[in-house]
Amino acid sequence: MATLLLALVIVGLAVVLLGVKVFFVKGGRFPNTHIHDNAEMRKRGITCARDKEFYNN
Repeated sequence: MATLLLALVIVGLAVVLLGVKVFFVKGGRFPNTHIHDNAEMRKRGITCARDKEFYNN
């Protein structure tokens, strides 16, 4: 039981620490890391495999 509680505390702490900006900053959001939103990736011609599958039939 103690191990389970310790695991839950660690997971909860990790979620809170990962979401500090989201939870405590007004208008805070997780950064968007998708390839099509990255200007440097587009400049180099790197695209998302999902986009190629669904949109280049």
